[in-house]
Amino acid sequence: MKISKNMQSALNNQIALEANASNSYLSMASWCEITGYEGGASFFYAQADEERTHMLKIVHYLNGLGVPAIIPATKLPASNFKSLESILKTALASEKSVTVAIHKMVEIAQKDKDHSTYAFLEWFVNEQVQEETKFETLIQKFELIGRDKLAINEIDKILAANAAAPADTPA
Repeated sequence: MKISKNMQSALNNQIALEANASNSYLSMASWCEITGYEGGASFFYAQADEERTHMLKIVHYLNGLGVPAIIPATKLPASNFKSLESILKTALASEKSVTVAIHKMVEIAQKDKDHSTYAFLEWFVNEQVQEETKFETLIQKFELIGRDKLAINEIDKILAANAAAPADTPA
C-alpha cells in the first residue's frame, strides 16, 4: 500500500512531536524528582514512556508500509519549572498541540481517501481525548483542593496513583 508524500511527511513530523513530548515529560519528571514530588516524578516518567510508545507505533506503521520512518533529533526541553501546577498546564498545552497535529493528519487521510491510515489514526484521536481530559482533571485539583503545601502533597499523591494506573497500550 502506498500513502501520499503529504501523509508520509505528516506522520514523520508526528514522530518528532512524540519524541519531543517524551523528552519534555522526562525533563518534567526529573524536576519533580529533584523537587521532592515523588508522585509527579512517577507520573511524568510514565508519561515519557507513553509518548515514546506513541512514537514507536507510528514508526512501525510506516515501516510496515515500506516507508522510511525518519528518527529525529529532539529539541532541548525546558528543565526549570515554577510549580507542579505550571508543569501540568504546560503538559496540557503540549497535548492540545498534539491533538491539532493528529486532526490535521486525519484531514489528510480523508482528503487522500487513505482508509488504512485513517483507521490507524482513530486510535490516536481517542487517545488524545483521554490525555486532554486527564490533564484537565489534574489541573482542576488545584481549584478543588487548593494550592497550599498540604493540597499540593495530596495532588502529588493523586499523580502517583495516576502513574500506577495501567498505561495505554498500542492497539
